[in-house]
Amino acid sequence: MTVRRRVPLTRPLKTAVLTVTALAAIASSAVACGALPGSSGNSGDPVTVMTWAPDRTTGTDMPGMPAMARAYARWVNNHGGLNGRPLKVLTCNDHNDSVGAANCARRAVRENVAAVVGSYSQHGQAFLSPLEAAGIPYIGGYGLTEEEFVSPMSFPVNGGVVALLAGNGRQLAEVCERVALVRPDTLAGDLLPELLNSGLAQGDRKPATDILAAEDSGDYSEEAEQALTAAGADPSLVATLGREGAAERAREGCVTAALGDRTDSFFDSFRRTQEDGQKVQISSVLGSVDQTSVDRTGGASGPYEGAYVTSWYPAADDARWDPMRKVIREEAFGDHRIDPANAGVQTTWIAYTVFKQVVESLGDGEVNARTVARALNDGVRVDTGGLTPTLSWRFEDTVAASEFPRLVNANVTYQVVKDGRLVAARKSAVDVSRTLEEAA
Repeated sequence: MTVRRRVPLTRPLKTAVLTVTALAAIASSAVACGALPGSSGNSGDPVTVMTWAPDRTTGTDMPGMPAMARAYARWVNNHGGLNGRPLKVLTCNDHNDSVGAANCARRAVRENVAAVVGSYSQHGQAFLSPLEAAGIPYIGGYGLTEEEFVSPMSFPVNGGVVALLAGNGRQLAEVCERVALVRPDTLAGDLLPELLNSGLAQGDRKPATDILAAEDSGDYSEEAEQALTAAGADPSLVATLGREGAAERAREGCVTAALGDRTDSFFDSFRRTQEDGQKVQISSVLGSVDQTSVDRTGGASGPYEGAYVTSWYPAADDARWDPMRKVIREEAFGDHRIDPANAGVQTTWIAYTVFKQVVESLGDGEVNARTVARALNDGVRVDTGGLTPTLSWRFEDTVAASEFPRLVNANVTYQVVKDGRLVAARKSAVDVSRTLEEAA
């Protein structure tokens, strides 16, 4: 297998700080020289935002995120708007490529949006540069890219993939002697091994075997065989350890996969590749496995039964999601794109919760990109109903990890698939701040 050159996780802190400072100055001057993005001067003027995500591509699609954004706007407008202002949501398909992501961002600038809210893209550099130049805040992205935790215009609501992988490492360190990681052969995927290994190291476990996989493949038999061998489930061990000894060694191993929409395909190949006596613990993270994927692949009789899953949020059946479910029932009943158990839909709900409270904090004042960003940076505190800790983006609220200076929520939750349902494996959330600090 061809191994691509890795993009290093670390960068000189001085350079990162200078970049952030320069971008902030550029954003300020851009706002000063022209019309304010997303301006809503009077209480009855609409507030315009944008939500983007890929749809109908060969990679991971998230059509539920723009659909949830539109449903949220209908609900808000049916209940008096945002402090009397109608909410207008524009949507865009980033097509899972850098050109599409940049086009969405440039459209957001042309439309003078007050913010980009609850969006998904793997191409942080492509979409954040135009937003930074225009001074438009990016609220509640999915957290796929390093840029989302560096840009001064980014206001993440979760710890992104970085927290999930660090948390997954800590979760697996409690039960696994050996771990194999199957992840995309992409720039975003290049960040994952070091993060997982930082979590494993806190449990005194060795680094995981890193197995690269094509994001758009339909068959992962080769990767499944590599993962089984790395986890200690090599059939040849029967000759030296005996059947019981080989089976015991296999049970000490774990295979975790983070392939987005293709995770189902991997574990299908994985199950077909396994032989008797090769039972290993499997695992994944939110966004690659959720309740929908468990149901789709057979529930309690499917490949995910017993799997460990690391999430940002409470399990989908938690009562704290009831307000979101109510909005979906009222405004999007029958829209099958919107799955309340989907991580993208959940993130979009939380991101719009943030935006609503930011606009409310402005009272009768002007609502535009500059005032929204200022409120976020000045320490507005957002209550998400217990779905996350109280969110605030002041410098003193950020995690002390130099590589992720915009990260404010490093909580993850441990879940397990039991009788076909994703349920909490631990009552309280786990803070992986220290793990991320050590990884950086």
